Amino acid sequence: MKKIFIITGEYSGDIHGGKVLEFLKQEMPDIEAEAIGGDNLKKAGAKLFCDHSKMAGFGFNFKMAYEHLNLEKRVCEYLLNDYKPDLVLLIDYGTFNLRVAKRLKGHGIKVFHYIPPQVWASRKWRIKGIKKYVDKVLCIFPFEVGMYKEYGIDVHYCGHPLVKQLPEKADRKEFFEKHGLDLNRPLVSIFPGSRPIELYFLADTFIKSAKRLQKLHPELQFCISHALNLSDDIFDKYIKNTDFKVIRGENQALLSVSDSLILASGTVALEAALYQVPMIIGYKGPWILYILYMLVRCIKNVSLPNIITGDDIVPELIQHKFNIESICYNTEKLLYDKKYRAEMIEKLGHVREKLSDKFSAKEAADCIREELSKENPV
Repeated sequence: MKKIFIITGEYSGDIHGGKVLEFLKQEMPDIEAEAIGGDNLKKAGAKLFCDHSKMAGFGFNFKMAYEHLNLEKRVCEYLLNDYKPDLVLLIDYGTFNLRVAKRLKGHGIKVFHYIPPQVWASRKWRIKGIKKYVDKVLCIFPFEVGMYKEYGIDVHYCGHPLVKQLPEKADRKEFFEKHGLDLNRPLVSIFPGSRPIELYFLADTFIKSAKRLQKLHPELQFCISHALNLSDDIFDKYIKNTDFKVIRGENQALLSVSDSLILASGTVALEAALYQVPMIIGYKGPWILYILYMLVRCIKNVSLPNIITGDDIVPELIQHKFNIESICYNTEKLLYDKKYRAEMIEKLGHVREKLSDKFSAKEAADCIREELSKENPV
């Protein structure tokens, strides 16, 4: 019986890991799986070594660093001395996962990395660690393949998970009726992020911008997305002094029925692009981290629609550009400049064209199955 261990660090990784394991079990029903993950991996049949809920903390602090190092030590000792899997699948969460890969090197355990670190965006030197400690990279962007091959790394393009896993657009009429929204008024939706640190730096400016826009344009209505992984206590701490409707756990449906979006930078921008909904990206963080980012970045853009197409489709209001005036101006342009709006919608359609129709999780599972099916050397 073959054994696999899957390591995720966040909710999205748990979703992707669960999908990969589902496909893997279809072809290898007897495979044994354990994981650091959440409900999705558990439902797919993995026994959880531990839950990953504490792995994503509020920025960096010594307590979090200690917990990460302690977990790294415990999981590696377990893998090497007790569980002894045939393959370890790392999913996203680059810093932690690459440290685990380093510890496993030379112990006869194959290490695959699905959704590898975005070394093309910043800290490109990490590719040397990937080459040294990872046996195969399962990437999700087509432009990553050439980069990894250039460094002599075994790589397979799986396609992006969202292409097949993103739900169809929600029925606008049904969604509006369900949430008491007015079908005759434009809907602007705000996605302030899925991490506490994002809400800390972004939420207040987003809400103040929405209030100004509504004062200037009374016909507008606003919704705020409450990410499913954020507890009510954390969300309510930063989303306050507002009468705007809050919708929890329906991110993709809300994206798809909106007329315009105000987003924190992240995967949500790619989801919005695939739905072809006009958007602006806003992001801000501690100045010291921003300065460090500027020193190590490899590309000028931060939003995936712009990175994938190589075009400045979506306005990026980052750090000093992140303010109420810029958010209001760009949102008004998206809603009321018909030519500009139509051009953005058309260009967002190019994002899907750049990505393939591959079913990413199945491609990853097939690569793993192929590796596990190899005859052991005598």
